[in-house]
Amino acid sequence: MKPSPHPSSGPERPAPALPALPGRRGFLGGLLATAALAAAGPALATPARAAARPAPAPAPRATRPLLLGTYTSEAGGGTGIGTAAYDTATGAITPGPVITGVDNPSYLALHPSGSTVYAVAEQEAGAVTALRLAPDGAYEVLGSRPTGGSGTTHLSVHPSGRWLLSANYGSGSVAVHPIAEDGALGERTDLVTHSSPPPGPGQGGPHAHQIVTAPDGGHVLAVDLGTDTVYTYALDESAGTLTEVSRAALTPGSGPRHLAFHPGGRSAYLACELDNTLVVCAYDPATGALTPGPGQSTGTGSGTSYPAQPVVTGDGAYVYLANRGPNSLTRYAVEDDGAALRLLDTVPVGGDWPRQLALSPDSSLLFAANQRSSTVTVFRVGPDGSLTAVGDPFPAPVAVCVLPLP
Repeated sequence: MKPSPHPSSGPERPAPALPALPGRRGFLGGLLATAALAAAGPALATPARAAARPAPAPAPRATRPLLLGTYTSEAGGGTGIGTAAYDTATGAITPGPVITGVDNPSYLALHPSGSTVYAVAEQEAGAVTALRLAPDGAYEVLGSRPTGGSGTTHLSVHPSGRWLLSANYGSGSVAVHPIAEDGALGERTDLVTHSSPPPGPGQGGPHAHQIVTAPDGGHVLAVDLGTDTVYTYALDESAGTLTEVSRAALTPGSGPRHLAFHPGGRSAYLACELDNTLVVCAYDPATGALTPGPGQSTGTGSGTSYPAQPVVTGDGAYVYLANRGPNSLTRYAVEDDGAALRLLDTVPVGGDWPRQLALSPDSSLLFAANQRSSTVTVFRVGPDGSLTAVGDPFPAPVAVCVLPLP
């Protein structure tokens, strides 16, 4: 696929720190390991502490599956969806085989049932692919469907489990596909192109970068980096069609990329990659209206930090942001029931160009997919939200997405 003029997604290669025009561009084979219980006996009584309480047994340890997205068309890239396993106690990652037959799977999403994974095909003829997973390690590629757009860069599953939503960066459009009972995808039911407002400064056109369902389940939000707009749609769950109900305008040239909702459902945090800010947005579940506040600092100092993606801990207490320029992670404390953020600190990510972040299901570990260093780095999340790097970076060819499974 011909590189588009922007660094936010697609096969990316080293670029000047401040380009004049920002450019862009299953199988679980043994991964579902059973928990290994570490045996520990009570502490031995001593004359000085005859009534000492027995030492607690170590927490059960288990390995859980980890899937890895990459670019198969880029030099040094992968050959499909990588599989691995991570230790839930230590964060250590163990490599597994590769699920082949999937082109440019640069973003992955899990079905609510846990039995199917979906992957984008980020290329000129955008597509989405379904893969069925089984506890015994078997997998089956259920097939692909065209999205009707180019450069499919993001996808998500509607909470009902009946619809797959995808965003086409190259063509600035969003698509809907029905999901069958077995997880397979049907023919596209809708395609909406962002034809207004006009593109932001230097953007050249719309660039849909993310599509997600709000926590209330009633509205779908599409983040368009090219038009500096977040569009809110109502999804007709019978027909699989989108109807625009609201749009939020961001600062021209800010380049909104990805947002993450607070679990309370009334606030969202939006990374703007071109003006190096994180925007706290108010969200109205009744109308779907998103109201952006002022841009907040990423704590990375001067220069272009290209913030990529925010994630929120399950308890809604902390927000983390990946900064690709300085290769760092920013930590924020969540205040006022989600309506405010307080910048705490930044830490080195331990890799180059952190494209995507993911928290483990219990928010005890944070994973960073580092595209240019072809690594995944892992951090333990402390009770105070602090991040502590654990282990060595895990090699993963052109790592652009990491998906820890429950």
